[in-house]
Amino acid sequence: MTLRNCIGVVCWGVVVATAAAGSAFAEDSWVVYEGFPGSGQGKHIVLVSGDEEYRSEEALPQLGKILARHHGFKCTVLFAVDPDDGTINPDNRSNIPGLDALQSADLMIVALRFRDLPDNQMKYIVDYVEAGKPILGMRTATHSFNIKKGKTYSRYSHNSKEWDGGFGRQILGETWISHHGKHGRQSTRGIAAPGMESHPILRGCNDIWGPTDVYGVRLPLPGDSRPLVLGQVVEGMNPDDPPAEGEKNDPMMPIAWTKSYEAGSGNSGRVFTTTMGSSTDLESEGVRRLLVNAAYWGLGMEDQIPEAAKVDIVGDYSPLPFKFGGFQSGVKPAEFVEEWKTIVEQASSN
Repeated sequence: MTLRNCIGVVCWGVVVATAAAGSAFAEDSWVVYEGFPGSGQGKHIVLVSGDEEYRSEEALPQLGKILARHHGFKCTVLFAVDPDDGTINPDNRSNIPGLDALQSADLMIVALRFRDLPDNQMKYIVDYVEAGKPILGMRTATHSFNIKKGKTYSRYSHNSKEWDGGFGRQILGETWISHHGKHGRQSTRGIAAPGMESHPILRGCNDIWGPTDVYGVRLPLPGDSRPLVLGQVVEGMNPDDPPAEGEKNDPMMPIAWTKSYEAGSGNSGRVFTTTMGSSTDLESEGVRRLLVNAAYWGLGMEDQIPEAAKVDIVGDYSPLPFKFGGFQSGVKPAEFVEEWKTIVEQASSN
């Protein structure tokens, strides 16, 4: 079922269903989910989508709804938007409205690919990084930016020589290197790195699998990076397929790690990066719990991570397969609002 079929109508403006929680607000170009009661109350997470292949425009609204509905975080979801008609268009690499929301963000979740944003938008991301605030990067976030030489923030580019590897390498821990598994033919099984089994981010993550392939990274990862999950290349596109034999799994590549970075402000920021995170990866309960736990950890709330964080899908979720040119055209950000309104109304009547 498509998003348009699920939601049915376009709703602009503010929807307030209860006084205490569950309101949703959509400007022309972004969506805000106000948190329900939960341990995340008072914390603001900004989720920035914009990639042409892995359907971050589907994954991040679902992740935002999970964090808001089950854990109480206020979540603002931003999109690549066509400025001519206001529709979500991940092929547009130069427009993500609403980035000023980062000024009040406690955590930024990034799922971008090769963006070349104008200075007046990019500045909000740079200011956030320079403040030393926590960052969670998903899949292609390692190569979030491809900014033309000579522009103010070109050093953030994935292939920067001025700032080796740009935002990906310097902040998240790696830039674009390679596909390690066979793209579209081999999937990924996540296995706890030796000695990391009891790390709070892995709490309750008993089954991490996704149809995206393992990315290659350079070993060892830089700085104080700590691999948490290794990616076993799976010989097929089903979770019960056997592991690939030979060099593809010897050694296994890290697919999730923590690190820190030093900001211009002198502050040190927490980072969690995973090279998983397509919209179809989020069909895995283990992947969803990994991301939710990582959000808690990034915010310094690891002592509040439960044994098995609630990560049930919120609303309808039937993600499209990853591929270039595969996004659902004609969708406006405000179309998420009516679905959220229904979720809130159902919750208030129970």
